[in-house]
Amino acid sequence: MAQIDYFFTPISSWTYLAGHRLEEIAARHGATITYKPCDLLALAGRTGGTRPEDRHPSRLAYRAQELARWSAHLGMDLTLKPAFFPTNPAPASYAIIAAQAAQEKGAAGDLGGLVHGFTRAVWAEGVNIADDNVIHAQLVANGFDAGLADSGLFIGAETYTRNLEEAVERGVFGAPFYIVRDTDQRFWGQDRLDFLDAHLGRL
Repeated sequence: MAQIDYFFTPISSWTYLAGHRLEEIAARHGATITYKPCDLLALAGRTGGTRPEDRHPSRLAYRAQELARWSAHLGMDLTLKPAFFPTNPAPASYAIIAAQAAQEKGAAGDLGGLVHGFTRAVWAEGVNIADDNVIHAQLVANGFDAGLADSGLFIGAETYTRNLEEAVERGVFGAPFYIVRDTDQRFWGQDRLDFLDAHLGRL
Protein backbone atom coordinates (compact mmCIF):
# COMPACT_ATOMS: atom_id res chain seq x y z
CA MET A 1 0.00 0.00 0.00
CA ALA A 2 1.46 3.35 -1.07
CA GLN A 3 1.85 6.07 1.54
CA ILE A 4 1.62 9.75 0.63
CA ASP A 5 3.13 12.40 2.88
CA TYR A 6 1.23 15.63 2.25
CA PHE A 7 2.95 18.90 3.19
CA PHE A 8 0.81 22.04 3.10
CA THR A 9 -0.44 25.08 4.96
CA PRO A 10 -4.15 25.76 5.47
CA ILE A 11 -3.80 29.33 4.19
CA SER A 12 -2.39 28.32 0.79
CA SER A 13 -4.52 29.25 -2.23
CA TRP A 14 -3.03 26.39 -4.24
CA THR A 15 -3.77 23.93 -1.44
CA TYR A 16 -7.37 25.15 -1.58
CA LEU A 17 -7.52 24.58 -5.34
CA ALA A 18 -6.34 20.99 -4.85
CA GLY A 19 -9.81 20.39 -3.43
CA HIS A 20 -10.54 16.75 -2.66
CA ARG A 21 -8.52 15.37 -5.56
CA LEU A 22 -5.71 13.97 -3.42
CA GLU A 23 -8.18 11.98 -1.33
CA GLU A 24 -9.92 10.72 -4.48
CA ILE A 25 -6.60 9.63 -5.99
CA ALA A 26 -5.53 7.90 -2.78
CA ALA A 27 -8.84 6.03 -2.55
CA ARG A 28 -8.57 4.91 -6.16
CA HIS A 29 -5.14 3.38 -5.57
CA GLY A 30 -5.62 2.16 -2.00
CA ALA A 31 -3.02 4.63 -0.74
CA THR A 32 -2.89 6.26 2.68
CA ILE A 33 -2.29 9.94 3.39
CA THR A 34 -0.35 11.47 6.26
CA TYR A 35 -1.20 15.17 6.60
CA LYS A 36 1.77 17.35 7.55
CA PRO A 37 0.84 21.01 7.95
CA CYS A 38 3.88 23.22 8.37
CA ASP A 39 5.00 26.85 8.43
CA LEU A 40 5.29 27.69 4.74
CA LEU A 41 6.86 31.12 5.27
CA ALA A 42 9.61 29.64 7.42
CA LEU A 43 10.03 26.88 4.85
CA ALA A 44 10.43 29.41 2.03
CA GLY A 45 13.13 31.24 3.96
CA ARG A 46 15.08 28.04 4.52
CA THR A 47 14.81 26.64 1.00
CA GLY A 48 15.59 29.66 -1.17
CA GLY A 49 12.05 30.90 -1.63
CA THR A 50 10.76 34.47 -1.54
CA ARG A 51 8.10 35.63 0.89
CA PRO A 52 4.98 36.97 -0.88
CA GLU A 53 5.55 40.56 0.26
CA ASP A 54 9.06 40.48 -1.23
CA ARG A 55 8.08 39.21 -4.68
CA HIS A 56 8.36 41.39 -7.76
CA PRO A 57 5.04 42.95 -8.88
CA SER A 58 5.18 41.05 -12.15
CA ARG A 59 5.22 37.75 -10.28
CA LEU A 60 2.32 38.83 -8.09
CA ALA A 61 0.31 39.93 -11.13
CA TYR A 62 0.91 36.60 -12.87
CA ARG A 63 -0.06 34.70 -9.73
CA ALA A 64 -3.38 36.56 -9.62
CA GLN A 65 -4.08 35.66 -13.26
CA GLU A 66 -3.21 32.01 -12.64
CA LEU A 67 -5.43 31.83 -9.58
CA ALA A 68 -8.35 33.23 -11.57
CA ARG A 69 -7.70 30.82 -14.45
CA TRP A 70 -7.41 27.77 -12.24
CA SER A 71 -10.42 28.57 -10.09
CA ALA A 72 -12.53 28.99 -13.26
CA HIS A 73 -11.10 25.81 -14.74
CA LEU A 74 -11.90 23.82 -11.61
CA GLY A 75 -15.25 25.50 -10.99
CA MET A 76 -14.22 26.64 -7.51
CA ASP A 77 -15.10 30.02 -6.02
CA LEU A 78 -12.02 32.02 -5.06
CA THR A 79 -11.54 35.57 -3.78
CA LEU A 80 -8.24 37.03 -4.94
CA LYS A 81 -7.99 39.30 -1.89
CA PRO A 82 -9.49 37.40 1.06
CA ALA A 83 -10.66 39.37 4.08
CA PHE A 84 -8.39 37.38 6.42
CA PHE A 85 -5.20 36.76 4.49
CA PRO A 86 -2.58 36.46 5.62
CA THR A 87 -3.57 35.15 9.02
CA ASN A 88 -1.87 32.87 11.52
CA PRO A 89 -2.13 29.30 10.15
CA ALA A 90 -0.74 27.65 13.29
CA PRO A 91 -4.00 27.21 15.29
CA ALA A 92 -5.79 25.53 12.37
CA SER A 93 -2.70 23.42 11.73
CA TYR A 94 -2.65 22.32 15.38
CA ALA A 95 -6.31 21.29 15.05
CA ILE A 96 -5.55 19.23 11.94
CA ILE A 97 -2.65 17.52 13.71
CA ALA A 98 -4.80 16.78 16.78
CA ALA A 99 -7.61 15.43 14.59
CA GLN A 100 -5.19 13.13 12.78
CA ALA A 101 -3.82 11.85 16.11
CA ALA A 102 -7.38 11.22 17.34
CA GLN A 103 -8.22 9.39 14.13
CA GLU A 104 -5.17 7.16 14.54
CA LYS A 105 -6.64 6.16 17.92
CA GLY A 106 -9.94 5.22 16.32
CA ALA A 107 -11.91 8.47 16.33
CA ALA A 108 -14.25 9.15 13.43
CA GLY A 109 -13.95 12.21 11.20
CA ASP A 110 -13.09 13.41 7.71
CA LEU A 111 -9.50 14.65 7.81
CA GLY A 112 -9.38 15.64 4.15
CA GLY A 113 -12.64 17.50 4.61
CA LEU A 114 -11.17 19.35 7.58
CA VAL A 115 -8.13 20.48 5.59
CA HIS A 116 -10.28 21.59 2.67
CA GLY A 117 -12.74 23.25 5.04
CA PHE A 118 -10.02 25.50 6.42
CA THR A 119 -8.64 26.44 3.01
CA ARG A 120 -12.13 27.08 1.64
CA ALA A 121 -12.89 29.27 4.66
CA VAL A 122 -9.96 31.51 3.73
CA TRP A 123 -10.30 31.65 -0.05
CA ALA A 124 -14.04 31.35 -0.66
CA GLU A 125 -15.85 32.26 2.56
CA GLY A 126 -13.91 35.22 3.95
CA VAL A 127 -13.46 33.66 7.38
CA ASN A 128 -10.55 33.98 9.81
CA ILE A 129 -9.23 30.47 10.44
CA ALA A 130 -7.15 31.71 13.38
CA ASP A 131 -10.38 32.34 15.29
CA ASP A 132 -11.19 29.71 17.94
CA ASN A 133 -14.88 29.61 17.04
CA VAL A 134 -14.07 28.97 13.38
CA ILE A 135 -11.69 26.17 14.30
CA HIS A 136 -14.25 24.54 16.58
CA ALA A 137 -16.92 24.80 13.88
CA GLN A 138 -14.68 23.21 11.26
CA LEU A 139 -13.85 20.30 13.55
CA VAL A 140 -17.50 19.63 14.28
CA ALA A 141 -18.54 20.02 10.63
CA ASN A 142 -16.08 17.29 9.70
CA GLY A 143 -17.04 14.84 12.42
CA PHE A 144 -14.42 15.63 15.07
CA ASP A 145 -14.71 16.71 18.70
CA ALA A 146 -14.43 20.50 18.95
CA GLY A 147 -12.39 20.03 22.12
CA LEU A 148 -9.45 18.78 20.07
CA ALA A 149 -8.61 22.41 19.32
CA ASP A 150 -7.83 22.89 23.00
CA SER A 151 -6.65 19.50 24.20
CA GLY A 152 -4.38 19.05 21.17
CA LEU A 153 -2.40 22.28 21.55
CA PHE A 154 0.77 20.66 22.88
CA ILE A 155 0.94 17.81 20.38
CA GLY A 156 -0.06 20.25 17.66
CA ALA A 157 2.73 22.72 18.38
CA GLU A 158 5.33 20.00 18.78
CA THR A 159 4.37 18.19 15.57
CA TYR A 160 4.06 21.45 13.62
CA THR A 161 7.70 22.22 14.41
CA ARG A 162 8.79 18.67 13.50
CA ASN A 163 6.88 18.86 10.22
CA LEU A 164 8.88 21.93 9.20
CA GLU A 165 12.18 20.22 9.94
CA GLU A 166 11.08 17.12 8.05
CA ALA A 167 9.96 19.22 5.10
CA VAL A 168 13.38 20.86 4.84
CA GLU A 169 15.18 17.51 5.13
CA ARG A 170 13.02 15.82 2.48
CA GLY A 171 13.24 18.49 -0.20
CA VAL A 172 9.89 20.23 0.26
CA PHE A 173 9.90 23.89 -0.77
CA GLY A 174 6.28 24.88 -1.41
CA ALA A 175 2.66 23.87 -0.96
CA PRO A 176 0.88 21.71 -1.69
CA PHE A 177 3.70 19.16 -1.85
CA TYR A 178 3.20 15.40 -2.07
CA ILE A 179 5.84 12.70 -1.48
CA VAL A 180 5.23 9.01 -2.13
CA ARG A 181 7.14 7.55 0.77
CA ASP A 182 8.32 4.25 -0.73
CA THR A 183 9.60 5.72 -4.00
CA ASP A 184 10.56 9.23 -2.86
CA GLN A 185 8.76 10.63 -5.89
CA ARG A 186 7.92 14.28 -5.19
CA PHE A 187 5.12 16.34 -6.68
CA TRP A 188 4.82 20.10 -6.11
CA GLY A 189 1.54 21.85 -6.79
CA GLN A 190 -2.08 20.97 -7.32
CA ASP A 191 -1.38 20.94 -11.06
CA ARG A 192 0.84 17.88 -10.56
CA LEU A 193 -1.86 15.68 -9.09
CA ASP A 194 -2.40 13.94 -12.43
CA PHE A 195 1.26 12.91 -12.37
CA LEU A 196 0.87 11.60 -8.81
CA ASP A 197 -2.18 9.64 -9.98
CA ALA A 198 -0.23 8.13 -12.86
CA HIS A 199 2.72 7.27 -10.63
CA LEU A 200 0.54 5.43 -8.16
CA GLY A 201 -1.06 3.55 -11.03
CA ARG A 202 2.32 2.13 -11.98
CA LEU A 203 3.16 0.78 -8.50
